[in-house]
Amino acid sequence: MHTRVRNPRAAVAASALLTLVGALLLTLLASPARAAESSSAPAAEPTRIMALGDSITGSPGCWRALLWQDLRDAGYTDGVDFVGSRAPDGCGFDFDGEHEGHGGILATGIVRDNLLPGWMAGADPDVVMMTLGTNDVWSGLPTENVLEAYTTMVGQMRAHNPDVRVLVAQILPMNPNGCADCGSRVVELNAAIPGWAAALSTADSPLTVVDLWTGFDTATDTADGVHPNDAGIRKMADTWYPALTGVLDGLAAVA
Repeated sequence: MHTRVRNPRAAVAASALLTLVGALLLTLLASPARAAESSSAPAAEPTRIMALGDSITGSPGCWRALLWQDLRDAGYTDGVDFVGSRAPDGCGFDFDGEHEGHGGILATGIVRDNLLPGWMAGADPDVVMMTLGTNDVWSGLPTENVLEAYTTMVGQMRAHNPDVRVLVAQILPMNPNGCADCGSRVVELNAAIPGWAAALSTADSPLTVVDLWTGFDTATDTADGVHPNDAGIRKMADTWYPALTGVLDGLAAVA
């Protein structure tokens, strides 16, 4: 009787083939489970943005509508949600326009009446765009009082959300009837804002100053020396856009 001598190369090839088939089967069996895990992963929460201010922000505040259009065109709007207790006003087209703009309100009045904690609790913002001080200036209040109110509000924002990002506007120039020194008071307030913001800014909750004053002309960009017209709201949107997208890009980078 003769014993057959096995081909060692064939044995090695067969073993390798069996190993490959086994690996493919394991991959196929694991794929549905991985797909299920991927499909069940929660979607990222949108960044919640609250525009906080007076009538320039909210009545109707159509610079916010133009800003939203610009964000949409650049692909940002799927990841943001504008929030606030007030519904959007008519600006000629649909946009995400909830906000916290209250006509006639003062920064000092918000603090006096302790309004901000309730607004923060209701809106739960990640980013606050604050444009306040116009009515304080119009009322003749000193710059120190306005800055004290700003400081209190930033503290209340951080009490609700320690990581809140705050964008603070250097307010628009003013030249209303019956207030000859409003313009100079605005200049004084705006000059103080950068130093105030730098002193209060932190790594976890940075303050960003947004210069709405430069390049804005009350003669051509307002309807009454105070409230922006169509040209004015376009300038406001153009100024807010790089400041806001800079914050959004920074948040996305650390997400």
